[in-house]
Amino acid sequence: METMTTPLIFSFLAGFMVLAVLTLTSFVKLSVVFMIIRQALGLQQVPSNIVLMALAGFTAIFISMPVFSASLTALADAGGDTSTPADLIRLWQIGIAPFQGFILGNVDAEHLEFFVMISNDLWEGSGMTGSRDDFIIQVPAFMISELTEAFRIGFLIYLPFVAIDLAVTAILMALGMQMVQPNIIATPFKLLTFVFVDGWARLVEGLVMTYGSP
Repeated sequence: METMTTPLIFSFLAGFMVLAVLTLTSFVKLSVVFMIIRQALGLQQVPSNIVLMALAGFTAIFISMPVFSASLTALADAGGDTSTPADLIRLWQIGIAPFQGFILGNVDAEHLEFFVMISNDLWEGSGMTGSRDDFIIQVPAFMISELTEAFRIGFLIYLPFVAIDLAVTAILMALGMQMVQPNIIATPFKLLTFVFVDGWARLVEGLVMTYGSP
């Protein structure tokens, strides 16, 4: 029995770690912002999706390293007894607790309250009630909060590049060069501006600093 459960546990932990990186860290916000900045620069495939996702993934792991460390330490201290379903549930609760702390430290309170309220309506008659402590409520609230914040940041990022597009378009119109595509002229200027201000470093630094200690 032990020889079967050990690979199963490792497989579960590996799958959970991947899922945790995608949903319980800053990956959602980072990946969306990186996609928006690429679009704002007028670049369709540079950097490629895999590069942006890798950058978002490793930056998310960097931000959440204390959370992963606390989770693994708590699981190690709790022991690995998985002989009963109750033991598995106990280990799950221990391992997920640091992630819940990170979520509650960064989730929008309004989104969390919304999911608590809607859960009680959807689950009415099932005997279940929703609360702020429910993991299944915290995760979607956190992801919605991250998406909302990502779009807010994306809007602010877009503004200076839109200004460059408008300025280039106005200059081309004034010169009577309506047949010239504005993107041909605007994209090099946007790239120059982004490189001049060390855009990638400042962007990542700003995103990292939006997260407090778990």
